[in-house]
Amino acid sequence: MIKHLVMNNRSRRRFYQEHEVTLGVLRELVDLARLSASAANMQPLKYMLSCDPKKNGLIFPCIRWAGYLEDWSGPVEGERPSGYIIVLGDTEISQTFGCDHGIAAQTMLLGATEKGLGGCIIGNVDRQGIRSALRIPPRYEILLVLALGKPRETVVLETVGASGDVRYWRDRESIHHVPKRRLDDVIIG
Repeated sequence: MIKHLVMNNRSRRRFYQEHEVTLGVLRELVDLARLSASAANMQPLKYMLSCDPKKNGLIFPCIRWAGYLEDWSGPVEGERPSGYIIVLGDTEISQTFGCDHGIAAQTMLLGATEKGLGGCIIGNVDRQGIRSALRIPPRYEILLVLALGKPRETVVLETVGASGDVRYWRDRESIHHVPKRRLDDVIIG
């Protein structure tokens, strides 16, 4: 069961924008993150949710999409996420967040995948732009943005070739190809 979820939990960057992601679904995903592991059980993460088209419109321009796809500036209108979760670190609880936000983000995306949704964990964001647009107080460090929605693209996994190139790419039919290293190449000893 978990392997199926992991295999289907790919970074999705194009969505059926008209497919609503509700506030209830976003809250369910955050609840999964809330229940996940946290270093020293500090639980310093907070979350800002958006499923409102106007608020989504403030977030979208602050996101940098798919660095390896140099000729693609991101999803066009109609293919944009219909929900976002902004993962924040509360500096009044902790000054460091270790890997908590990675654990939380992966947990939420696995939950989204189970619900037939998809998403992308985005670390390359205009943090000051998001802070200003959403009036996020300075005590919260902006760690990640999760873009969520009903996937509108096909993603296939491939084995990394002899060149060792791990860059993802799209073919003429817009199928997104993601090279993955072989199991024996990642296990040492």
